[in-house]
Amino acid sequence: MAGKGESRSNRKVALTAASAALAMLGLGFASVPLYRIFCQVTGYGGTTQRADEAKAATVKDSGRTISIRFDANVERNMPWQFKPLQRTDTVSIGARDMALFWAKNDSDKTVTGTASFNVEPEQAARYFNKIQCFCFTEQTLKPGEEVRMPVLYYVDPAILTDPDNKDVQQITLSYTFHVTRVEDAKALDHPRTGS
Repeated sequence: MAGKGESRSNRKVALTAASAALAMLGLGFASVPLYRIFCQVTGYGGTTQRADEAKAATVKDSGRTISIRFDANVERNMPWQFKPLQRTDTVSIGARDMALFWAKNDSDKTVTGTASFNVEPEQAARYFNKIQCFCFTEQTLKPGEEVRMPVLYYVDPAILTDPDNKDVQQITLSYTFHVTRVEDAKALDHPRTGS
């Protein structure tokens, strides 16, 4: 009789542990999108602002310039090459500009990814406005496929009157591509190939 009670207790513990493990796995897959939403709402962690064409059209060129540096990364199991076509650019504050990024799928499988992003220094992030960006949607590349992806942006002239940004001479826009679909992540059991 005591053996039956002990067996039930062990099953209950095992079931609880398995449920907790599944919940943590689910949170792991949800963490990137949830963190991205949190950052976009709060501006935390160097999250840029999203501007529409109408708002961007009202912004005036200040005549002052700032250096923008572009950075590109992929998560460990993402089998893509990913880089900016230009590492730095000097832009007029308030004027629209465009940067191009290049990506190539080095695997033999179709891979869908999404890019998370941030801006350094963090206090400059609220002045960096993206009008159009590949990070707003998922990107799907077939085996061997490559693509050029534009980012249309401007730096708000209000940065010039912010005392926290008076010494900022360069803003870095950084992207990291992540595998978005579970089936893609499971299929990619080998490290990234290529250079």
